[in-house]
Amino acid sequence: MYYGDFLVKRALLSVSDKEGIVEFAHELSKFGVEIISTGGTGRILQENGIEVTDVSEITNFPEMMEGRIKTLHPMIHGGVLCLRENSNHIEEAKMANIKLIDMVVVNLYPFEVTVSKDGVNLDEAIEYIDIGGPTLLRSAAKNYQSVAVISDPNDYGTVLKEMRSSGIVSDKTKKHLAVKAFRHTANYDSAIDTYLSKELLDEEVIRLNFTQGRQLRYGENWHQNATFYKEPDVTGPSLANTKQLHGKALSYNNYVDADNALQTVKQLGNEKPSVAIVKHNNPCGLATGDSLNDALRAAWDGDPISAFGSIICTNTTFDLETAQFLKGKFVELVLAPDYEPEALEFLKNKSDNIRILELPELNDKSNIDYTYKYITGGLLKQSKDVGTHKKWECVTETPFPENKKPLGEFCINACKSTKSNAVTLAYEYKEGCYMMLAMGAGQPNRVDSIRKLAATKARENLQVIYERENPDMDFEKYCEQVMSNCVMASDAFFPFDDSVIHANEYNIKYILSPGGSIRDNEVIDTANRLGISLVFTEMRHFLH
Repeated sequence: MYYGDFLVKRALLSVSDKEGIVEFAHELSKFGVEIISTGGTGRILQENGIEVTDVSEITNFPEMMEGRIKTLHPMIHGGVLCLRENSNHIEEAKMANIKLIDMVVVNLYPFEVTVSKDGVNLDEAIEYIDIGGPTLLRSAAKNYQSVAVISDPNDYGTVLKEMRSSGIVSDKTKKHLAVKAFRHTANYDSAIDTYLSKELLDEEVIRLNFTQGRQLRYGENWHQNATFYKEPDVTGPSLANTKQLHGKALSYNNYVDADNALQTVKQLGNEKPSVAIVKHNNPCGLATGDSLNDALRAAWDGDPISAFGSIICTNTTFDLETAQFLKGKFVELVLAPDYEPEALEFLKNKSDNIRILELPELNDKSNIDYTYKYITGGLLKQSKDVGTHKKWECVTETPFPENKKPLGEFCINACKSTKSNAVTLAYEYKEGCYMMLAMGAGQPNRVDSIRKLAATKARENLQVIYERENPDMDFEKYCEQVMSNCVMASDAFFPFDDSVIHANEYNIKYILSPGGSIRDNEVIDTANRLGISLVFTEMRHFLH
């Protein structure tokens, strides 16, 4: 009964997901494998001309209690759990007339699907709790040295390929399949726990599942350890799906900053080429352009100093002209959906260390609905911050021009990705093309975000642009002209009118705020007195 090498003689097939099971069983039959099956799986196989031994013929016991009892029997589990190298096990199996089972093919109906259907009650949900399936998977996975356990139809091809080439299933594959089976049952049990905890105990339970842990060089700082884990089966625009084309392995901070850059770019859509430049988890540069090169240059002008050692993300193919702009400029990482071959070669030659990531799905819609943040001893879960404004209400005598609304929406998107208390200044540097001229981030004092950071930084950036473009006017006049056409967005409402007063000192005339302060009327009165257009959006965008 012990076959030495791992030759599959008998296989038990009982699956919920029947994709590919008929074809797989056909191939097993060609190898002379005896197929044991149950219920619906057995019927489908027989209807397709495959000889099947019903489980009840093995156990000499009928299915009973509406199918609750089928495979839970020593004749089945003895054949799965028997250790082939253990002579006592083999002898006991012979005495009990238990025949060995070398392969178990089982997958479980997704419990989440059941309980997510309209009108499903507790009794119905409980009937979908599989007992025999998980037990079979765990038995086979426990004895993976002797039993191949397949819980995913995607693995049928791998197993058949090995059997065709060598007649056996390799140890490496059996180990992989065993771990996959335990994960399958763990996720299944987790779904049941989450549902029943709510239904029976009125407790909210969350169980997160992340795999493929990859050790990083260090964490936020040199003395900290760090690992990156991937969410299984994640699709779409995620750093977990990027392909690294060049450079050193990503660091902890690279992941954090690149995710900020990715989310920031995605908020702008893909109607125009867009670029986000992120440093220390804040966008220090953000722009759209008629070309990618225009967008990168404008984003760089948002803070040329902070752009040193930054993360760059764009929503369109990275071309050679854009790559050449980075000559002599140190950046940590570039993320794009694609690269022109010449641009990729240029970036590779620029530095051995620059990390180049490709994410073809970058512009796809994200299916992630929640964000999570771990704090010591606890986990916070919240829905994603989606949208820019709930309303667009100009509350002042000075109207907000309709043609400035796209610039205003761009400004809010920049503010959403900037740490609170945040203020961003946005400028239409070219018709239909926008740039974040400056921002103030992470200040406990919201007023400092305007007067000490965003406004003063804007003047510094304009000084650089002024000297490069040499406009036919003095610098103060140039500043006044640009700032008077900027839009300022705040992630917070204004509890006092001081923010409006300081904005006016720098000739900022268009302001966006959530509104909602008990002193809104005072703020509006001050804006009217200063000739400022103030829009309330009724949507706050704090980011901590």
